[in-house]
Amino acid sequence: MTVSLQARLSVWIIKWRVKRRLKGVRDYRVARKILRPDPYKVSPSVRISPAQLGGIPGEQLEGPSPGDTVLLYLHGGGYFGCSAETHRPITAYYALHGFRVFAPDYRLAPENRFPAAVEDAVAYYRGLLNAGYPPQRIVVSGESAGGGLALSMMLALRASGVPLPAAAALFSPWTDLAATGDSIRTNSGRCAMFHGPGVAFSARYYLGDTDPRNPLASPLYADLAGLPPLLIHVGADEVLRDDSTRLAERARAAGVPVQLKIWPVVPHAWQLAPHLIPEARQSLRESIAFLRAHSAAPESTKEERATARA
Repeated sequence: MTVSLQARLSVWIIKWRVKRRLKGVRDYRVARKILRPDPYKVSPSVRISPAQLGGIPGEQLEGPSPGDTVLLYLHGGGYFGCSAETHRPITAYYALHGFRVFAPDYRLAPENRFPAAVEDAVAYYRGLLNAGYPPQRIVVSGESAGGGLALSMMLALRASGVPLPAAAALFSPWTDLAATGDSIRTNSGRCAMFHGPGVAFSARYYLGDTDPRNPLASPLYADLAGLPPLLIHVGADEVLRDDSTRLAERARAAGVPVQLKIWPVVPHAWQLAPHLIPEARQSLRESIAFLRAHSAAPESTKEERATARA
């Protein structure tokens, strides 16, 4: 796979602007500021409006030609940082390509520890169902902690007997808050954003005294049977690489259809820079194709939605 110059430059920039400053930080408020992305100017053709669902605040994004498929996007940020607004480079991209995008502002740690984020994601998804969107036309996406949260949400929904979304696209999902993957150690120097030893420490902001192997906090340890098709993209040099590769192995063993792609060089959450990095655009395009393929609905489903909203 050809690696762009922009991807190589982004690794150097992030190591200087983020990783260097994060090393040794023990105050979540400082880490929040370091992780916050630069402001992003959204295309004027994307309409953004508040969207509170299930009692959870958030925002809705629609492009000039919104289709029938709803995309629920769960932002990353280690469960203690970022927001729906900081992740507009991704959500606006999805909106420009025809998705009706909903992005909740779930409660953040350490003010709101596990399982607050899972509860909020579940409530927001239920809000979509109550608004008349059929599960066959709902897809989910998220990166880093948001990718892990997408899995945790679906596990909680499955346990409650709630119909699951049609598919999920996960970017470098954080699935093992116990930080047991080999890449935590072997990629600590190569990873553009994180030092391996800091992963388990930062998990405590969210976990508190919770066992890091709790399946709803670390979906890697869950029974994954019955989940919808998954697309997983991760960087080869990330400390979180093995959170994705082991997830893919366990999901396949549980009978879940999985597409795993390991990208060379790219930094963690490179999808946040589609305006700068060609690989970000390519990853998002591939996720869009995957999600569309699995959310295509027969005409009867469209009629059911029209009836539900009448």
